[in-house]
Order: sequence, then C-alpha cells, then structure tokens
Amino acid sequence: MVTHFFTASSLDGFIATDEHSLVWLLTQDVDPDGPMGYNAFEKNIGALAMGSSTYEWVMRHEEGRWGYSQPTWVFSHRELELPENADVRLTQQDVQSIHAEMSAAAGDQDIWIVGGGDLAGQFADAGLLDEVWVQYAPVTLGSGAPLLPRRLDLELLEVARNRNFLCGRYSVVST
Repeated sequence: MVTHFFTASSLDGFIATDEHSLVWLLTQDVDPDGPMGYNAFEKNIGALAMGSSTYEWVMRHEEGRWGYSQPTWVFSHRELELPENADVRLTQQDVQSIHAEMSAAAGDQDIWIVGGGDLAGQFADAGLLDEVWVQYAPVTLGSGAPLLPRRLDLELLEVARNRNFLCGRYSVVST
C-alpha cells in the first residue's frame, strides 16, 4: 500500500486560489485517461483524506453530490454537513491514528491525500506520505494555497506530458 498526494498545481506552486477555488483548473486542457491521468490513478485508491476547504469546495462544485465510492476522512475542527449514502467521516484526530484506520479500510489498495497541501505535509511530517504526484497546469495564480507549505526532499520517479500539463511523480525521500 502506498500513500499518495495526487494534485494539480499552478506553475507558481499553488493548488487553490486565496478563496480556496479550483475553478482555474477546470478550464485547462488535460485528458483524465491520458498519461499519469486521474482515471487510472483513482482505480487503485481504497481510502481518501481531505481537508475541510477541499471538502467544502467539492461539495459546492458538485452541488452536494458525492463523487467518490471510497471511505473518506475529512480533517476539520468545524461541524460540516455530510452527504447522504456516502462513507464520509469527520475527524479532529491526528493523521497518524487516522492513517491506521485508512489503511485498514483501503485493504490492498492505496491511500490518496486529496488536499490540501498542509494536510499532505502533516502526513509527510509523520512519515506516512510515500509519493507526490503533481500535474502542473499552464497557469499562474500569484497567490493562494501552496502546493506543500514545508520542506520535503523528493526523488523524481516518472514524468509525462498530458496535453497542456507537465506531470511528475516523486518519491518522498525525507521531510
């Protein structure tokens, strides 16, 4: 089992705007079935983790419909409305204890840290993040939520072009 941070980033290193929006990403030309694309990646995922800002954006963007079949842990210190008929769990626990639950739920599949960058960094700080996948979009945002707001040493494992995106897969060497 591998724990991944799979995300898109602007060329200047932001994964969301200052308002936590991903609308900038939806206008970019990428093939979800292309090299290092979302569809093949998601098939190997057995559990998800996301921060509350990412969760709230997904719920707004999808008009309250939940698009994931995997059990999902949402890290939040606030009460959030949960979708019906979905395995979404709110937690305030540390990532280490939740990672054990996620691993059990994922079985022989992988774990995906959906967002944000600080949450992925918390998993890295605990020695629980194995890979970082970044799809760099041909856009700059100027400011916003940083890709990873801490130092990580990474080793490049794979690179591909997916239409207008430069995609890289990295192994986490150390935090």
